[in-house]
Amino acid sequence: MAAPAPARDYSRAHYALFILTQINLVNYLDRYIVASALPSIQNDLGINNTQAGLLSTVFIVVFMLASPLGGYLGDRIPRKYLVAGGVLLWSLATGASGLAGTFVTLLLARAVIGIGEAGYGAVAPSIISDLYPRELRTRMLAFFYIAIPVGAAAGYGLGGFLTSTYSWHAAFFAGGVPGLLLGTLACFMPEPQRGAMDGPDAQTKLPFRVGLKGLAGNKAFWATTAGYTLMTFSIGGLGQWMPTYMVRVRGMAEGQAGLLFGGVTAVAGLLGTVAGGWLGDKMDRRREGGGLLLSGVGLLLASPFMYLALHLESEVATFAVIGVAQFLIFLNSGPINAAIVNCVQPSFRAFAMGLNVLCIHMLGDAISPTLIGAIADASTLTRAIEVNAVPVLFGGMALLMGAKLYHEAVPRPR
Repeated sequence: MAAPAPARDYSRAHYALFILTQINLVNYLDRYIVASALPSIQNDLGINNTQAGLLSTVFIVVFMLASPLGGYLGDRIPRKYLVAGGVLLWSLATGASGLAGTFVTLLLARAVIGIGEAGYGAVAPSIISDLYPRELRTRMLAFFYIAIPVGAAAGYGLGGFLTSTYSWHAAFFAGGVPGLLLGTLACFMPEPQRGAMDGPDAQTKLPFRVGLKGLAGNKAFWATTAGYTLMTFSIGGLGQWMPTYMVRVRGMAEGQAGLLFGGVTAVAGLLGTVAGGWLGDKMDRRREGGGLLLSGVGLLLASPFMYLALHLESEVATFAVIGVAQFLIFLNSGPINAAIVNCVQPSFRAFAMGLNVLCIHMLGDAISPTLIGAIADASTLTRAIEVNAVPVLFGGMALLMGAKLYHEAVPRPR
């Protein structure tokens, strides 16, 4: 009888996944500190809603423009050093945000944060895909993306607490510290071979022009990116303006609004991401594109809950319904990103992720905070957030289309 195959040792892979997940947590903590501190920043710097929205928009614009370059480099140089350098750069820029005394200076610091995060965001999923086989990827990527709601919640909570207790400057100083340690630890992660978990054929290097041509005709990639973009538009606007809505419209204290919204985001996002990872793997085993089908249904169901939350008088009911909407949205974290890395040639994954980042932010949360701020200036903040539920609905439709196209790009291994 043939001897059973030895169990694979994932200890070094788990170390890399742990470090990358902690970095992702700090990534979103740094992004959302500004949201909970926004009313104080506006008062101190004398800026209107449209200018306040630009603080997020300029970060996203720089981040998205630099991401394809980060992905291009990630397919060609050791990715762990790209991760480490990016984390150190954006952490220093976060701390420097606390020194800003004018709107322009703060805007410049937020732009530098975008450069640092671009070196990390495009390559981290490709590293994880090369550390784990396909049957584990959705769950491992879901673990990685758990950091999004937890980091966002930490940003809201830390930003709200430190801003109300000390000042918004102190919130940025505190936010910059963890990344300095994690950037150092990233240098000691394993650097997996590209396509190591996809068989020997997948490890063939792909000329850039050939890879770009293949990606241009990859319908599953573009349908998934379209759905992801619409979802990113809405959650970017919701994350930026919901705490301010609770303060201005509902009359909540600034620190309380950030803390409660952050807590709901953490719980709903954590549960949704874990459930999405488990269900996504299960549904992918049953049918091609099963994870994307789950993602599309989740967005279709989330849209009415986003709208309903604004029309409930009770603050408890409002936060409960927001939590349901966020749970349904965060179901997508693992399945969407697993679909992207699985439907692209391994040697081209980092660039594909960088291009995906460019698209979801260029047409997503790069414009939604400023657009919602402009609508609020022209009408009301309530009306602006109501409109924000519509892209989620269309995003769900796009992901259902992606689920149908998925089998064309991802033949099932035999």
